[in-house]
Amino acid sequence: MDRVADKVVLVTGAGSGIGRATAKLLAAEGATVIVTDVNRPGGLETVQQIGGRARFEEQDTSKEADWKRIIDDILAREGRLDGLVNNAGIAGPFPSTFEGESLEQWRRILSINVEGVFLGCKYGVPALRSSGGGSIVNLSSLAAFLGTPDLSAYGASKGAVRQFTKTVAIDCARKGYKVRCNSVHPGIIITPMGESILPSEKARERTRQRVPVGEFGTPEDIAYGVLYLISDESRFMTGAELVIDGGMNAI
Repeated sequence: MDRVADKVVLVTGAGSGIGRATAKLLAAEGATVIVTDVNRPGGLETVQQIGGRARFEEQDTSKEADWKRIIDDILAREGRLDGLVNNAGIAGPFPSTFEGESLEQWRRILSINVEGVFLGCKYGVPALRSSGGGSIVNLSSLAAFLGTPDLSAYGASKGAVRQFTKTVAIDCARKGYKVRCNSVHPGIIITPMGESILPSEKARERTRQRVPVGEFGTPEDIAYGVLYLISDESRFMTGAELVIDGGMNAI
């Protein structure tokens, strides 16, 4: 129960789904977790479920001022930052083809899914470096490897996260920062966002048949992958892609 003992970890978008499962698992394994989300009730509920070793801060990850405030507050209160999980993201309405997608909607999705990750790394890396090094985990998606005609902006945003992760990883490695950066690529996971693209039982069953292992993933399946990447067990891993998708990307 101490795979991340005494580490201070920030998890964005932790008010539900994968973020909540990740925050709870990290805390169970010994970390102090800063839970952030735009959804204040959800974030507070996550902290309540964790019990101790966690606190909540309201954060819009697309806002630079929020990132400055959150990181400065962590360094002032906890004294260090050892891990950052850039989990916050949105999918947008389903279906959304590129021909029908409005520029406003495109920009909103990329502002959260891409700019939020950029800002997290921009402000997170110096904090991790000043703490002696650490690990960043960026939540991408199976969509980063595949065409997504029904979720055009979402797919593009997750492809950007995949590439940007490698840029951060190599830049930090070359500069000797001791900051690792990896991306996690969930397949179809049963969360509120995952369920939004499966509007009927018929659609769910049809999609389930495309998963080689024969079932959808859970938030906990992804949380265990994040735990490994935040822990020192993955010390030799940076710029990598951890795909957790029931085998879909292997087809």
